[in-house]
Amino acid sequence: MAPFNFRNNNILHQIYRISRNNVMHYLVRAYRRTHELVIFLIIFFGFFIGLSIPMGLPNMLNTFMNTAYHLLLETVFYIMAITVMTGAISKLFVEFGVVVLLEKMLKPLMKPLYNLPGVASLGAVMTFLSDNPAIITLSKDKTFSQYFKQYQIASLTNFGTSFGMGLVVVAFMTGRGYGTGALVGLAGAFIGSIVTTRMMQFLTLRAYPELDSPMPGTKLDQEYEPELKPSDVSIEEEKKSPFLRTLNAMLDGGKSGVEIGLSIIPGVLIISTIVMMTTFGAPNGGSYTGAAYEGVPVLPWLASKIDFVFEWLFGFDHPELIAFPITALGAVGAAIGLIPAFDASGLINANAIAVFTAMGMCWSGFLSTHTGMLDSLGYRQLISKAIASHTVGGLIAGISAHWLFVLVSMI
Repeated sequence: MAPFNFRNNNILHQIYRISRNNVMHYLVRAYRRTHELVIFLIIFFGFFIGLSIPMGLPNMLNTFMNTAYHLLLETVFYIMAITVMTGAISKLFVEFGVVVLLEKMLKPLMKPLYNLPGVASLGAVMTFLSDNPAIITLSKDKTFSQYFKQYQIASLTNFGTSFGMGLVVVAFMTGRGYGTGALVGLAGAFIGSIVTTRMMQFLTLRAYPELDSPMPGTKLDQEYEPELKPSDVSIEEEKKSPFLRTLNAMLDGGKSGVEIGLSIIPGVLIISTIVMMTTFGAPNGGSYTGAAYEGVPVLPWLASKIDFVFEWLFGFDHPELIAFPITALGAVGAAIGLIPAFDASGLINANAIAVFTAMGMCWSGFLSTHTGMLDSLGYRQLISKAIASHTVGGLIAGISAHWLFVLVSMI
């Protein structure tokens, strides 16, 4: 009788291979998860232990909770009030055709400045009045996207993000009494938007020249006239009196503002609390009390090592101010949540507001949105290029705002 050959038995051999692969996969996955677990525990406990040693554990925990509570009451609700009012204004603009008028006025600037079709101006207006994802909604509309080439559609992620929550940011800064700085910052964000859009297009075409082709079903030789969809303004709505249309528009826009205000709560409370606890120190250089806005000034210490760079580029007089751009990378709502504490501490001036407005509006939390936006458009391979382009664009926006403010101050 011939000896049993395991490898000649196809069924048993397949079972063996599958079992071996599964075991190897499990071991690799277990190693990775263990590796991640160790790193996470080191960072997590290192952060809180690092704060609790100088502050004391009870004070650190009290400050952590009190800061979040004060941010909720003093900052989040104020931002939500602004988003409700700006949401109402935005809806009125749509209802009575102001958005269409703005689109027609801005259309001639699109090709020479951004290398985009005139219809792209509609995307800038919509993201300025709302938030970054508005550009994705437009990009997926065939009526809108058919006038773009593929690389231009991909660059809309950078273009639209440069204006995200612009009205909210400008209104917030103006409400704090820094209207001039906010307007200069708006100009800086405009410059940054040109840089990031053009850079994104350049990097995309250099890596993927085949994207220099029209979108499927393109009509590039036709003029585009923006139309409101029946779902936006129905026949029944048109029959209503202007008073009812105004009232409905304001209420609907206010509801969308509440949604935006609610969506920024996690970012403001979590990110801003952590940033503030690594930005401010003990009150008046004394002992810790567990009150809100205390912490260990790690970020200012790091920024002070190269403060001459930030002073020349952005005109920052205090290293603590670098916390705003860092926070704006992830969430602009959380970034503007830092302003009241900076203002109360006497750290900011009109120049800082100009830089904050420019970088906050241009970046507008792009690190947390770019991946999902490009993935939804089908250009996942361009994520790194979009992030690199937008990082440069935001820095240029802040630098431009500073030097524009210096120029305005000299006039």
